[in-house]
Amino acid sequence: MAEANGSELKSVTHANGNGVDNLALEMQGDDISAISSIKEEETRNRQASYMSKISKPLTAIEDFIKARSNTFKHIVLGILGAGYVAYFITACVMDFQRAIALVVLTSVAVVSTAYNLVKKYKGESISRCFKPAVRCFKSNLRWIKWVFILVAVIGLVAWLWIDTSKRPEQLISFGGVCAFILVMFIFSVHRAAVSWRTVFWGLGLQFCIGLFIIRTEPGLMAFQWLGAQVQIFLDYTKAGSSFVFGDDLIAGIFAFQALPIVVFFSSVMSVLYFLGIMQWLIIKISWIMEITMGTSPTETLSVAGNIFVGQTEAPLLIKPYLKDMTKSEIHAVMVGGFATIAGSVMGAFISFGIDASSLISASVMAAPCALAIAKLSYPETEETKFKSEKDIKVSCGDERNVLEAASSGASASIGLVANIAANLIAFLAILAFINSALRWFGGMVGYPDISFEMICSYLFMPVAFIMGIPFEESFTVAELIGTKLFLNEFLAYEKLSELKANRLQGVGETISVRSEIICTFALCGFANFSSIGIMIGGLSSICPSRRSDISSLVLRALFTGTCVSLINACIAGILFVPPLDCVEVFNNTSVFNATDVNINDCCNDLFGSTINNNGIISFEGSWNTTVNVTLHFTKCCGIIYDNVCK
Repeated sequence: MAEANGSELKSVTHANGNGVDNLALEMQGDDISAISSIKEEETRNRQASYMSKISKPLTAIEDFIKARSNTFKHIVLGILGAGYVAYFITACVMDFQRAIALVVLTSVAVVSTAYNLVKKYKGESISRCFKPAVRCFKSNLRWIKWVFILVAVIGLVAWLWIDTSKRPEQLISFGGVCAFILVMFIFSVHRAAVSWRTVFWGLGLQFCIGLFIIRTEPGLMAFQWLGAQVQIFLDYTKAGSSFVFGDDLIAGIFAFQALPIVVFFSSVMSVLYFLGIMQWLIIKISWIMEITMGTSPTETLSVAGNIFVGQTEAPLLIKPYLKDMTKSEIHAVMVGGFATIAGSVMGAFISFGIDASSLISASVMAAPCALAIAKLSYPETEETKFKSEKDIKVSCGDERNVLEAASSGASASIGLVANIAANLIAFLAILAFINSALRWFGGMVGYPDISFEMICSYLFMPVAFIMGIPFEESFTVAELIGTKLFLNEFLAYEKLSELKANRLQGVGETISVRSEIICTFALCGFANFSSIGIMIGGLSSICPSRRSDISSLVLRALFTGTCVSLINACIAGILFVPPLDCVEVFNNTSVFNATDVNINDCCNDLFGSTINNNGIISFEGSWNTTVNVTLHFTKCCGIIYDNVCK
């Protein structure tokens, strides 16, 4: 027993000798640690209790605000609304002429808001009130339809008879519309299944839009104002591009002058999509086309979206529904992409000097025409699954705030900018090679001047002529049409801008204002062979299950989209009345006379574009690039008094 106790004592002693503390001391250390933890926990609890007492009033205020969030929301909106009303009244009182744009925008917002409120709270009761009238209309729809058709045909014939008596060349453009429709009918997939309601309503909407924009004073002024505002808006790009590249580079180099506009516009469009403004516009436009033309809501939404965005971005609006759409609907979506241009690219064309109002008009007018001609080329023979717009939800972006939307829009444009630059480099190089080869082959047989442009001028000359282009200018315009179709619309618009600059400066090869406007409409679209790969790749990535259908329909859609742009140009040829060419009037007049009506009008137009900044004279618009404009201004001031002459 004693040996055992001694052995245990030795082992304990040995353990202690190896560095283990006394057991009693070790137990005391654990107790101290536990006590310290308890004290820390008590301290934290006291702090939490103290912070809870401090934050209790804040929590109560927060709960109070949450419980009455709607009330506070209405109060804030009321304050903001009252502030805007005060600002609006002040702006109108100070200078109503200057505030016209503000009045128009405010009126649109008020009418839209009032319509939505009435529809939400009184829509059903209003619908019940109109049910008897709707039943009466439906029961007599047959004869009402024929009366409407008869009135429309008589009105069109009478208008053409009266309007073209002064300008017979407009009849050529009308013949062009008929010729292109006949060609599309001949090459239609199912000629017996064509819905002529869709075709004629689409063309009618296009004609009415063009009539309002080109012929009426409010429409002309509105789109000219809109075009001018777009140009001013795009000039803000210089603030960013000059900082990144420097003033010298953006002054004359295309890559640093036009391409940054694509980035800027893409960023702005992304913000507008995030705010829901673009969706609202697209839905309203598509609703008008849907109820008149009888097309499905999916294809109509996509085509309406093409007015503002590109051929691969617009289908994203209906991305969830692409897999269930019919072949005719897929074809219409592709035609809409080929027949219009994106807003970002439009900005680049405007920077070339192309008329902004004509570009905007062409893109808007192309939408109903694209649907109409698409349904003529590939009529609907299947049963669509999308009957009502209530079943369609417009897709939106995934951005969480405005800054992210602006950033993602700018980032998304990088691919587009790179694609534009790469295509321009490739196609300009290919064009130079083709022309060199053609000159070599032509030289063998005594025709060394043959070129790709010359071939296009003869190939597409009849097309240009039936659009309403004068015969002597049809070869030049035919070159641009061929360049756009086989190469790229950028190259075609760049050449058109050169012709416009030559006309303003009175030097080199040029075309008339009428031909310039018609050509602007004809080139407005992505329908070229270089866009086929973009269309197939873009739509296939959105909906891989329909890749085979997309590939089989893309060539027909390209041909149809080209015809849409040409028909659009014919409508412009029917409606466009050439304005007074003041540059030509001034150049052909040696002695200015105030009694000459043309000289008087042109001088007033020049005065309206003149800025006198403390004796320093500058000019806006097309006058800014006109040769001898200062001399013309001096002569005008010699016969007509104006404040800018001081």
